[in-house]
Parts: sequence; structure tokens; C-alpha cells
Amino acid sequence: MPTTDGVRAAAEAVAAILPPTPLLPVNINGVQAWVKAEVLQPIGAFKIRGAWWRLVSMTPEERAGGVVAVSSGNHAQGVAWAGQRLGIRATIVMPHDAPEVKLANTKALGAEVVLYQRPGEDRDAVAANLIAERGGTLVHAFGDPWVIEGQGSAAIEIAAQLGRAPSRIVACCGGGGLAAGLALGAPTANIHPVEPVGWDMVGQALAAGELVHAAPDAPKTICDALQPNVTKQLNLGLLQGRAEPGVTVTDDEVRTAQRFAFNTLRLVVEPGGAAALAAALAGKVPVDEGTVIMLTGGNADPAAYAATIASH
Repeated sequence: MPTTDGVRAAAEAVAAILPPTPLLPVNINGVQAWVKAEVLQPIGAFKIRGAWWRLVSMTPEERAGGVVAVSSGNHAQGVAWAGQRLGIRATIVMPHDAPEVKLANTKALGAEVVLYQRPGEDRDAVAANLIAERGGTLVHAFGDPWVIEGQGSAAIEIAAQLGRAPSRIVACCGGGGLAAGLALGAPTANIHPVEPVGWDMVGQALAAGELVHAAPDAPKTICDALQPNVTKQLNLGLLQGRAEPGVTVTDDEVRTAQRFAFNTLRLVVEPGGAAALAAALAGKVPVDEGTVIMLTGGNADPAAYAATIASH
């Protein structure tokens, strides 16, 4: 099981190779809060934290066998980056419709990419088949204990940068790995998971007290990074009794947040990375001077991003 001590150990391991990402002041509807600019990580996303802690914690035998991961792109790049640094072979199962920039970046980091059809194919089954054929260790994007601890390292950085514990952290949420890690790393903070409309599998699971699967006719969302079909029991267990009720954001609210980040913070944020900011700007989560909003990813598709920034 992931633990707060594990999060602290992960934070030390991450700090040994990566500088802290900036914590920037931001005015949200008249309140000065903070944003954590994980978009400025070497791979443009917070996922580098969990990937590094998972791979650096592997035994020599596990490293020799390589790793397999499933991802729409940011976890893929994190695992590929860590694998390249540590000399571990990485194979990434990615959706055929993943943004081209994420596919290209993952390949450029030396990983092998295996595509699957979304919707239609079960990406976890594709990964399981690869491991059955070739061997290797599965590095799950959000349901892996080490990955959860690694993502929580952001909370250790935040407290050091603030000089105190944050009152609340607003987090973009896909499968709940970041939210669970933050809950461990900032045990006194309110954790607010934010998901796209129709893809709030963590929020629905928290409300129901059990795992909930995405509907077959779930709406399209521009947040490609936040579309898991279901969270894991591990994540739900860590968040139950800790996380605030989940909230959802629309594509229009996400685009507004992307424009806000560009205009006021001079930061490029992809749709999935802007969900938490979207919720804060829309008044869907409380904001005070101890609030930290996670900007989790900046791997935006150039054409789609340009269109968003140019519109009003």
C-alpha cells in the first residue's frame, strides 16, 4: 500500500534529479491563490514523478525485463523518459487517436509504441497480452502504489514552497493517481478531484462507494488525458473519506482556463491539464489564499491549441 512515508521518499528521489516546478501566484475571482506549474516538467507533465519513482524502485531483475505501460500520452512520456535515463526497455500501449505530439515525443524518448483502438479495444488487455508474450513489469498510469507515491511528491514540494501546508489542492483527475498521492502527501489539505463531464469515474465512485464504469455513450471531451473507463479499488480506497466530492467541467470551461493560463500566466496548458483551473475559474470549487491549483500537463496539440487561444 502507498504511504505518506513512501511519498516523502519519492519526493527525495524526484528532487535528486528534477528541480521543483514553480508555484505561481494567481488571482481567481478576486482571491489570490496559487498554481503549481507541472507543465514545465521535462516531459511537460506531472507524470514524470510517478514514472521515475516506480522505475527507480525496481530490482535489477525487474529492470532487465523491461516495463509496459498504458497511456494516452503523458504517463507514456514519463515512463519513456525514466526508462531512457535508467536503461530500461519501455513499451507503451497508446490509443490510435492520441495527440500526434504525444506519440512523437514518446517515440523520441526511445520507447516502443503499440497502438490500440479507442473505443473498442481494452488497453489493459493489450498490455497484459504483451507482458504474457514478452515478460516485463506493468507500470500502471494511476493504479500502481509507487506511481501514486511519486505523484504525491508534488505535495511535499508545495508545502516547502508555501512554507506551510496548503489548505486545499485542486487536481485534474483521470484515474485518481494524482489525487490519491496528494491526499497522502498533504494529509491536512482538502483534495478536490476535477474531471470532464461524463468522465467523472472517480467522482461517481466516491459518491457511490464503489467502482463505476464510463457509459458506452459517454460524451466526447477535449480532455484526452482524463478518459479512463474506471478507477481502481486502490485509488478509491485512498480517496474515500479524504477527497471532497468530485466536480466536472465542460469543454468550454476548459478552453476558458487554457486562455486564462496563456494570457495571465504565460503558460501553455493542454485541455486535461487545465481542468482544475477551469473548476476554480467557474466557481465550482472553493478558493482561498492557501489553495493550490494543479496545472498538470502542457502537451497541447498545436493546431487545436492555436484555435482555442484565438477564440473568445
